Amino acid sequence: MKHEQAQIIALQALGWLAGNEELCPIFLGASGGSVDDLRERATDPAFQAAVLEFITMDDTWVIAFCDAHDLKYEQPLMARYALPGAESVHWT
Repeated sequence: MKHEQAQIIALQALGWLAGNEELCPIFLGASGGSVDDLRERATDPAFQAAVLEFITMDDTWVIAFCDAHDLKYEQPLMARYALPGAESVHWT
């Protein structure tokens, strides 16, 4: 996946997350961020990666996000791998 497409998916994910009254506070609590951070860091690829990483932690969240945006279920994770930080993930 190209970086630009990954950023589009990440921005869609951020919008979906910000509009989710149950999940957004969990993300903010886990990340230590604030609502202002959602706006201020929206174009930061590292923050976008964090949003995608959070959503891909739970299949239910992935399904809900993808269904809301007519995406294939594997696209959020593919987008995550196309953004900064994925190269440092080690599964050993």
